[in-house]
Amino acid sequence: ITDRDIVVKCLAKGKDPHHMTAGLLAQGKPITVDVDADSEQVLRTMQDHRIRRVPVIDDHRLVGMISEADLARYLPEERVGHFVEEICR
Repeated sequence: ITDRDIVVKCLAKGKDPHHMTAGLLAQGKPITVDVDADSEQVLRTMQDHRIRRVPVIDDHRLVGMISEADLARYLPEERVGHFVEEICR
């Protein structure tokens, strides 16, 4: 669930965010990466599903979140440019 989901699916429809649940806003199967995933796996997952953030899971527990901004800080500029093109098309 993203901040956009809250705005579009709740606030814009005049619903009370204090009474909305994550289950009411969520849709589809969650996309995650394993804590041992390398940068290529993370990039491929995000590109394949056209997502800008991906939860990191260790033994069925959330241990982190990787965002588009994280990639921009740690990957070569050309890789980041290709990634952005892929998820925004």
